[in-house]
Amino acid sequence: MIKVALAGNPNCGKTTLFNALTGSTAYVGNWPGVTVEKRSGVYRGKKSIDEEIEIIDLPGIYSLSPFTPEEIISRNYIINEKPDVVISVVDGTNLERNLYLTTQVLEMDVPVIIAINMIDAVKEKHESIDFEILEKELGVPVLPVSALKNEGLGELMKAVAKEAKARRNGKTFIDMEKEIDVAFGLYKNEGKENALFHAMKALENDSLEKEENPDLYQKVQDSMGENKSNCAHEIDEKRYSFLSPLCQRAKASKNKKRSLSDRIDKVLTHRWWALPIMALVLFAIFHLVFASDLFYLNAFGVNFGEGYQGFIELNVGLGSEIETYRPFAGLFWSDGGINSPGEILHVLAGDNETGILGCACLGIKQLLLIWGAPEWVVGFFYDGVLSGVAAVLGFVPQIMLLFFFFSLMEDSGYMARISFVLDRIFHRLGVSGRAFLPMIMGFGCGVPAMMNTRTLGSDKERTKTIRVIPFFTCGAKAEFLVTVAAAVAGVASFDAGAFTFLIYLLGVLVAFFSVVIMSKTSQREKTPPFIIELPSYHRPSLRSLLIHVWDRGKHFIEKAFTIILFSTVIIWFLASFGWAGGQFGMVESGAEGSILYYIGTGLSYLFYPLGFGPQLAHGSWAFAVASIQGIVAKENVTASLETLSANIVGPGASFEDLVSYSGISVGGLTAFTVFNMLTIPCFASIGTAKAELKDRKTLWSTIAFWLITSYVLGSLTFLMIEFIWPIAVVVVSLLLCGIGIYLYDRNMKEKEIEKEEVY
Repeated sequence: MIKVALAGNPNCGKTTLFNALTGSTAYVGNWPGVTVEKRSGVYRGKKSIDEEIEIIDLPGIYSLSPFTPEEIISRNYIINEKPDVVISVVDGTNLERNLYLTTQVLEMDVPVIIAINMIDAVKEKHESIDFEILEKELGVPVLPVSALKNEGLGELMKAVAKEAKARRNGKTFIDMEKEIDVAFGLYKNEGKENALFHAMKALENDSLEKEENPDLYQKVQDSMGENKSNCAHEIDEKRYSFLSPLCQRAKASKNKKRSLSDRIDKVLTHRWWALPIMALVLFAIFHLVFASDLFYLNAFGVNFGEGYQGFIELNVGLGSEIETYRPFAGLFWSDGGINSPGEILHVLAGDNETGILGCACLGIKQLLLIWGAPEWVVGFFYDGVLSGVAAVLGFVPQIMLLFFFFSLMEDSGYMARISFVLDRIFHRLGVSGRAFLPMIMGFGCGVPAMMNTRTLGSDKERTKTIRVIPFFTCGAKAEFLVTVAAAVAGVASFDAGAFTFLIYLLGVLVAFFSVVIMSKTSQREKTPPFIIELPSYHRPSLRSLLIHVWDRGKHFIEKAFTIILFSTVIIWFLASFGWAGGQFGMVESGAEGSILYYIGTGLSYLFYPLGFGPQLAHGSWAFAVASIQGIVAKENVTASLETLSANIVGPGASFEDLVSYSGISVGGLTAFTVFNMLTIPCFASIGTAKAELKDRKTLWSTIAFWLITSYVLGSLTFLMIEFIWPIAVVVVSLLLCGIGIYLYDRNMKEKEIEKEEVY
């Protein structure tokens, strides 16, 4: 099998080319030891190629210097794994900037083919490229391709099969013969492979080269004398001094007008218009994916009645205990309004009682009942296993639609503009503009949001972003928030809409404040420089989009499925078994006597500072149990409260009845809301965080961060509302001032240290 590596800048169309070449054979995982995405697949195109060709999509990078994990991965893969051919993918509309990386790859002892991608976009700009000039000057095959339109891919693979049989020695285009000859000779005499590449890195004062070959590195440094401090900068200049005239000779333009992309960018990256347009685009995406009142028609008074009731009616049970279900009721609309496309997909997929999944789960439950299975067996399979499976799979179509829209923005070139526009703001917080998109995705679902952090530049930046994503109120928390807001309105005559808005706002403020604190303390680092190529706008390939969406959706199912299935079975067991009448056995789910009841009663003492502990007249354990089940999935908080309300207050009782019966205060109810909105999001998010964070220590510290933040802020909320809010305000203000003074003092000390180091 021929092994081929794809190398190229971000946004050069490399992933589109990979998808076009591999199709359904692609496999997505992580590179060993890091969370950077690894993609590999097999080319099975033209039958004229006898050998199978394995294609590895290296991370998008700008150079082979060790500034980011992606650059180190790409560099080490080519050097250590020795691919038969490296395809250097170059954006034809950004020739000079993209060829910078190519000149570094050409310094390695590996066959190289240059694929000039987006050739269709070059033609649309009324430009042309002389490939013969490039091929003659660079000394390797240069081929035009359009990954978007599947043009030139067969010729590219034929060239790969041919070049894989040849040998090639590295070549440099830097005009520094004396220094290069000396450095190259030192490495060559030691028998080092890729001697020229290592020599060039030693001349560039490369930190990774210094670490891997300290003796040879030092000899090269000594050979340069006084010029060693300026050598890296000089090499950079000489790369561009070679590329600039070459690209001018190779590229001709018949169009002297500004390109369409430039004209669009005058609006989309405008100083004043960029942010409102971006907010409108993101709002439209989330509305189409998660809204249950499309275009707010119901809010404006357009009522469609009871809505579509479904075409299937299922009767589940035996004898007098028969329950009727309509799995597809409300599929298209309900008395709450028209469903968005994403909500239609969610209802269509369903859970263990609704949609396609509901039909399957209820059918299995009915079979178990007909076969006379014991009650605990029915409960285990239906309430435990099937409930967990449906909880994950029911949201998959909705999440994949979200992936589709974000992939559409990414492949069209607009995602790069969003990152560029927001970088100025986010850079001051300690993260790059790329961090905004995972954060804002948190309003929809934390799982895809955390998966999107793999595009960030460092482990610390990724950790900071993952930790604050749960503070952005997701769709699952919205249901719980609406339920509590109605109860607050009944107890305190406070507007439910205003309460909901304030909780949303609190989450955003806590997120930004947390990023600042982490950037100055535990996750302190110099914010990575944000360098991004703004590619020309182009129409994405539907095939490439669908492959991309499938890869991400499959990754979500694999990572989140196991942990949520395991956790739901455990919670089912704790809620369904206990001591009734002095004997251990099955009890009514969540009722007094269950194991979960005793756990909730014990843990309720921990919530005393938050106002929903033992100080309540009745049912304090219900609030603790609901919070525990919310860790599995936030939908469980509302469901648990409604079920437990009926168990504690009486049949037919609602959560508002439980609020009145328990005697919980407004401060306690608000603190209960704050705690559940900011604490551990759900087991699916924990499973995703485990996959995206660098190690177990970081995962456990992240879980502790969520718990401590929610507990402290919940306690402060209770104190400020209920007892000593003027004193609490003063204490919080003094605390913030103290933190500010500490951070200022630490920052000044670091500046002094930096000055001493420079001196």
